[in-house]
Amino acid sequence: MKASDYQITAPIHLKDRKTHEDFGKKSELEDELDSVSKDIAEIQNAMYAHGKYAVLICIQGMDTAGKDSLIREVFKNFNARGLVVHSFKVPTDLELNHDYLWRHYIALPARGKFGIFNRTHYENVLVTRVHPEYILGERIPGINELSDIDEAFWEKRFEQINNFEKHIAENGTIIFKFFLHLSKEEQKNRLLRRLDKPNKNWKFSPGDLKERKLWDTYQEYYEDAINKTSKFHAPWYVVPADDKPTARLILAKIVLEKLKAYTDIKEPELDAKTAGNIDEYRKQLESE
Repeated sequence: MKASDYQITAPIHLKDRKTHEDFGKKSELEDELDSVSKDIAEIQNAMYAHGKYAVLICIQGMDTAGKDSLIREVFKNFNARGLVVHSFKVPTDLELNHDYLWRHYIALPARGKFGIFNRTHYENVLVTRVHPEYILGERIPGINELSDIDEAFWEKRFEQINNFEKHIAENGTIIFKFFLHLSKEEQKNRLLRRLDKPNKNWKFSPGDLKERKLWDTYQEYYEDAINKTSKFHAPWYVVPADDKPTARLILAKIVLEKLKAYTDIKEPELDAKTAGNIDEYRKQLESE
């Protein structure tokens, strides 16, 4: 597989994209994922020492798409110092006192680190588009009632998001955006498992069923968001998500392939004076 198999470079219809791919036995996929994860972690270590790039991985998907477990399995080999995960929920009062991108901006990874957004700034053109009444809570000048939230409003918001991503990309953040493409049938099966397994009951909410009834609307708005914001500097990848081990491996291999292209990410060399005195430093330590 290649990253280009999943990268969105032209307008798509989500209904035409696969939700399932089978790369082999689960045990084999897990072994390969472990190897790929270690390779990414090695790049992160060099990136941390290099100190010029950050990596932002944005993960979106319908409920039960497997975001949490994917993050756990793909990045389990990372040094904790180099990875920060943010899961964005309903905005707090503090966050609503700022513009909608503020909470995402302050959560961006520092140079040398990986940041993962589990649900992202795209919730502001997805959930809020399905439920535009949420926009009224943002207290935006000129937006006083639902009729003020027209197509021009959403086009402006897409423009703002594109500008946000272009700005951080030009300042050293490598951006990956993944949509975990789940079928409606597989979501039903996963929701049923949450009901059937006592240790998974806590994950279920009646609200999940209400949102499921809006499946087609969400798919329409996901498709629109992907088509309008997949750029060279901030590409979207649509990952088949019906099989979790396969989805995890696809995402990991895309990240590894793209990061390998950054041949300038290297651990810095010692200055000439320090390098020339290594034997002396070794003798000092050994003589203690």
